[in-house]
This record gives sequence, structure tokens and C-alpha cells, in this order.
Amino acid sequence: MSAYSVVVSGFGGQGVMLMGKIIAEAAMHDGKNVTWLPSYGPEMRGGTANCTVVISDEDIGSPVVDKPDAVIAMNIPSMFKFEKDLKKDGILLINSSVVDRNPTVKAIKIFKIDANDIADKIGNIKVLNMVALGAFAKASGVITFDSIKKALEEKMTGKKKVFLEINMKAAQKGIEEVKELQLRL
Repeated sequence: MSAYSVVVSGFGGQGVMLMGKIIAEAAMHDGKNVTWLPSYGPEMRGGTANCTVVISDEDIGSPVVDKPDAVIAMNIPSMFKFEKDLKKDGILLINSSVVDRNPTVKAIKIFKIDANDIADKIGNIKVLNMVALGAFAKASGVITFDSIKKALEEKMTGKKKVFLEINMKAAQKGIEEVKELQLRL
């Protein structure tokens, strides 16, 4: 695999940083080299936040990416900010619970996941990021559910261990529920 890059973006509090970290750690479990580069808006919780993850079989020269292979947009401002940067035939994964518009960019693969609604039905709205993570795994094929599970097991230790099962359930549901749109503008 040559380098594969993904930008995860949304409001602070949607778990975008954790999602990026789990993507990076899952890729490491698959034997890949990774970088994770966070970027916070000035407000933190409630403001915009994003991170970039680069995954590669080889050494990674820079964590900075101009043209990502994938963008996970958890809100409308994130979609409009990053969709234009996607590579041709790149993946745009949209949280359709929040994003009620279609992208404007042509020649990309668009996937939608109703992350908030699915997380709410699972029993905890806070796992919406894991729903999106599972959807990304299915849409991209870059990480596996087994590697996600291992990364979650490492992250969810001590007092957080009680959240392991619901986070894995959310990721699995995202894998099952993601839908590709045949929208070509």
C-alpha cells in the first residue's frame, strides 16, 4: 500500500480525535506505519476540530496532507471545508444525521451513515464516532474490524472498560449500515 490519508473532521465533542487515534492504532495492528496530526479550533468543545491520519507500508515523510484519500465529515462545515481537497475517486463519508446537504465536488465516492440515530438506538449517543469509524472501515477497506477491536481494547482500560462493548457494537453497526450513494454531480 502506498500512503493512504484520511481527514476526520467535526465539532469538538463529536469524538473526531478519538476516531482518528483508533484509525491510526488499528492500522498499526495491521502492521502499517502511521502518523496522527490533530488540529483544534479555538473553542475546543463545540468548535471545529479535525485530525489527519496517514497510513503506509513504508516510512512516512510528513503528516501533512494536501489531497486526502478520504474525508470523514461529521458536520456541514467539515464537509464543505474538506470535500474540495479530496483526491479524484476519494471517499467522502458523511454523518447524515447532521449533514443534510449533498457535496458539491464531482468524481468522488460518497458514503452516508446516520451516525447519531444509530448511536442513539444502540443506547449512547456518544458512540456516534465509533459508528462512523465502522462505516469508514467498510467504505475504505483500509482497516479491519479485528484491528479496530484490538485498538479499542487498548484504549478502553481501567474505568473506561465498561464502554468497550458498546463501542465495538457501534463500530460493527457502522460497518453494517453504511451506504454508498450513486450520486455523481
